[in-house]
Amino acid sequence: QVQLVESGGGLVQAGGSLKLSCAASGRTFTNYAMGWFRQAPGKEREFVSIIKWSGDYTAYTDSVKGRFTISRDNAKSTVYLQMNSLKPEDTAVYYCVLFSSVSGYYNRRPDYWGQGTQVTVSS
Repeated sequence: QVQLVESGGGLVQAGGSLKLSCAASGRTFTNYAMGWFRQAPGKEREFVSIIKWSGDYTAYTDSVKGRFTISRDNAKSTVYLQMNSLKPEDTAVYYCVLFSSVSGYYNRRPDYWGQGTQVTVSS
């Protein structure tokens, strides 16, 4: 099993920044990827960003490109999401996820989910 624990959410004004962290523990994988999904009130959960364990592949949903940056520290088994120029529409619960294999992640649901952390952006 894998445990994912998020931190760093909170309330911020539009234009501000937040940095989310997600620490992973438990079972290890060789070709995994970690990332973030989010769910806004009344909306479906959506993909935000992903990073391969090696750090040589990242992807973002269009609405956050140029504003959000994903990174990882393998020594700490931690993935980060730096969120800049936040907008009210970024308000959501952000979930850390882990794919046991990065192959075809865009066609699969993550294998593991964190509990989520609330991000609220006021206008």
